[in-house]
Amino acid sequence: MTTPAGTAATAAQVTAWRNAVVVAYGASGLAFASWVSRLPAIRDALGLTPGTVGAILLCMTLGSFASVSVSGLIVLRLGSKQTSRTGSIMVGVGLLTAGFGTTVLANPVATAAGLAIIGLGTGSWNTASNVEGAAVERAVGRHIMPRLHGAFSLGTVAGAGLGAGAAAIAMPVFWHLAAAGVVVAVSVATAASWFRADATPVAAARTYSPDNFEDPTTGPIPVLTAGTTAGDAPLDNKRKIAQAWRDRRTLLLGVLVLGLALAEGAAGDWVALALADGHGQSDAAGAAGYGLFVTFMTIGRFAGTVLLDRFGRVPVMRWCAAAAVLGLGVFVFAPEPWLAYVGLALWGLGASLGFPVGMSAAADDPAKAAARVSVVSTIGYGAFLCGPPLLGLLAEHVGILHSLLAVMVMLAVSFVLSPVARKAG
Repeated sequence: MTTPAGTAATAAQVTAWRNAVVVAYGASGLAFASWVSRLPAIRDALGLTPGTVGAILLCMTLGSFASVSVSGLIVLRLGSKQTSRTGSIMVGVGLLTAGFGTTVLANPVATAAGLAIIGLGTGSWNTASNVEGAAVERAVGRHIMPRLHGAFSLGTVAGAGLGAGAAAIAMPVFWHLAAAGVVVAVSVATAASWFRADATPVAAARTYSPDNFEDPTTGPIPVLTAGTTAGDAPLDNKRKIAQAWRDRRTLLLGVLVLGLALAEGAAGDWVALALADGHGQSDAAGAAGYGLFVTFMTIGRFAGTVLLDRFGRVPVMRWCAAAAVLGLGVFVFAPEPWLAYVGLALWGLGASLGFPVGMSAAADDPAKAAARVSVVSTIGYGAFLCGPPLLGLLAEHVGILHSLLAVMVMLAVSFVLSPVARKAG
């Protein structure tokens, strides 16, 4: 599907666009949960300790951080459509490589290389998805970013469920990850045909809601062209990124997202192992526990649209940070395994809205959305990606469960910084 550049989106085009973005978010969640849910199997196949698991995860972290650090320039140069396609294909290749390294070669270096490729594809793809999501959110005229990230969570639920099933029947990691990689690459490459953020201009702002969304009753709403400002010649892309890194609100938003992103990332990488090693659960039960976490994160994200429309960003961010602290504490100190699962549910609800609200807030000014989203993404993904491997090193000394207590410090910072999520004037 193609649309002339500089045209507004019709209602039908916005619907198709929104659905395509939903597919892209869902595929990203499926990719992430596919390899995360098989971490116990990867650890056992390669004979890894918590420290070496952290070292392998660090390879993905380095790839992701390198990619997300330049993602703003990539999106401004290629556009969010092409960036999403390229990134998803790289993730598919990385899944295939990680599975091959685990099952066929039984080589930690090959597995780490696969995770590094996943990281390289994921960083820029996620920034492009958030730019695209913020643009379609403006076109729809409601807080739909939580539901788009909810699609990511649905993808993680599906991926975790498939991972738990694969673990239960002892399916080789290679065949599982190879199939997931093909699904991810093909689905996103197809869905991107309906993306529009690169092709439509910025409209003047009109307010109707507590967070100043444009009025959806006035007809088609034009949105951001990734590399242009409204009515102006394109700015130098590097200068756009530099300006975003000097913007105080953008940096504080990044720190706000950092704490909640760390809570989400720590769960993704360590919940299955923490249940297995800290609470004496089986590998399949550990994968199912991660599935429970992402299920409640999904519930929080789909409920988030209603909560944000009613109460606004600041109160909701405070509730989320508080719930994440409570759930994490219950999970760590639970005297019985069933109570740990209750903690996971609260933890998932609390971590649910950090990324989507942060991305929406960073994109409040559509003309600067790509640059500012890339900055907040870099800071947030830095915690999401760097935190879990560092927790692995800490776990060598205090154990996996108690290492998770370090996350509470940044959650407290997120609670304090909640007001910066308010709509920019």
